[in-house]
Amino acid sequence: MDINIGSSFKLTKKLGAGKYAEIFHGINLKTNMEVVVKLEPVSTKHPQLFFEGKVYQYLLKEPSVIDKGIPNVYYCASESEYNIMVMDLLGPSLEDLFHSCGRKFSLKSVLMLADQMIQRIEYVHSRHILHRDIKPDNFLIGTGTTAHMVYIIDFGLAKKYIQKDGEHIPYKEGKSLTGAVWFASINALLGIEQGRRDDLESLGYVMIYFLKGSLPWQNLKVSMKKEYHESTMGKKLQISIESLCKGYPQEFVTYLTYVKNLRLDEKPDYNYLRTLFKNLFTKSEFEMDNIYDWNLIQKMDGIPGEATNKSTKQLPIGLLLQKQG
Repeated sequence: MDINIGSSFKLTKKLGAGKYAEIFHGINLKTNMEVVVKLEPVSTKHPQLFFEGKVYQYLLKEPSVIDKGIPNVYYCASESEYNIMVMDLLGPSLEDLFHSCGRKFSLKSVLMLADQMIQRIEYVHSRHILHRDIKPDNFLIGTGTTAHMVYIIDFGLAKKYIQKDGEHIPYKEGKSLTGAVWFASINALLGIEQGRRDDLESLGYVMIYFLKGSLPWQNLKVSMKKEYHESTMGKKLQISIESLCKGYPQEFVTYLTYVKNLRLDEKPDYNYLRTLFKNLFTKSEFEMDNIYDWNLIQKMDGIPGEATNKSTKQLPIGLLLQKQG
């Protein structure tokens, strides 16, 4: 493949496609740095790429953004028939790593991930942005020396929760669902305006998903999309937090109970939530060594060298697909 983007980037191979964009591996012609290139047809009925690019750039404006787990965007423009965004090439998504580990993570891995994911969401919220599509596909690990670090991606459905007048967006009903139905908050499924609490509730479902291997409302046998949403909502409403978290530490019940009881405009106590899991980590006598389940699998497979630096070469490249919708 020999297609140049702007004056600095060349596409090398197609990695796949999301709902709205095609994803390519690329090279910076001036530095030889590997990148990801997202192409969205300019004819798309509801274009998202430029909006997503603006969100990334807004998040990256903060002077202390280093180590915030936000990938860099290097180019965003229209060329020929496509809207184009060029950004950091990252490693596997947590969804792909989850599959590679037999669709279960250990408590240690979940707690280490939880600490980073709460930090990522806190930073996004500190910039007055809601993600609104929290799911395992939208967290990727880094590469090389940052292979232990979790990045948050895909802001195509993001929204500012602070209005121009400085006030929080108001409570509304009758909203259409935004985000992944499996991980959506109950309020989102009910059509209620989303706030910071909803991103955190979705993260709670992600953590339980990682521990249990699946969620009780997955794979419901319903043919129509609308009926599936209603069935999922019904199942979520039916299952208590205690039942959902049965067999796992009480801290997960405490987490979900706390975030589900927040008001729409209430600022979450992120430090309280992180401390909740940090204390459980210490109580469980785990070591904060940045060794995750997938690193152990690689060691057992006899991969030489430091496992954290090899992970992105040994796992499916599908986690590079920054899925939209």
